[in-house]
Amino acid sequence: MLNVEEIAVVESKGILDEPRYFGRMSRDTGQPSKRQLTLIEREQIAEHAATLGLQSIPPGAVRSNIETADIDLISLIGKEIEIGEVVLRFYAPRDPCVKMDAICQGLRELMMNNRQGVLAQVIRSGKIQVGDVIKVRVSAREETMPASTTGA
Repeated sequence: MLNVEEIAVVESKGILDEPRYFGRMSRDTGQPSKRQLTLIEREQIAEHAATLGLQSIPPGAVRSNIETADIDLISLIGKEIEIGEVVLRFYAPRDPCVKMDAICQGLRELMMNNRQGVLAQVIRSGKIQVGDVIKVRVSAREETMPASTTGA
């Protein structure tokens, strides 16, 4: 994973030119896959590192597209979120893959049970930049959350 200051996100497709998920189709439905973007909290990553006796886990190492600060992403599953110009729908918790144990043995198990961030579907295209405020869309109005992206 690369650290970048800005990403372009495309409705129903994901991060422009991202090779793992951009434009991926569901094998079951033939429709665009809902797994278009992944997010995790830096605080959750730090907690896992401390439990495993690590000083830290570097940004990008857990293979999430966006790392956030000061927000409980799991509590927002089922909601639409605005980050920068983009609107996302958080639809499920992220499940860790076996590659997490390559970072540190035991990390995958720690990330089970809603401790690995969220999966998101892109509802509106646009750009997301480091430091963009995360807003929860509530009906016709928006509620600003005191959080921001730390890495895209």
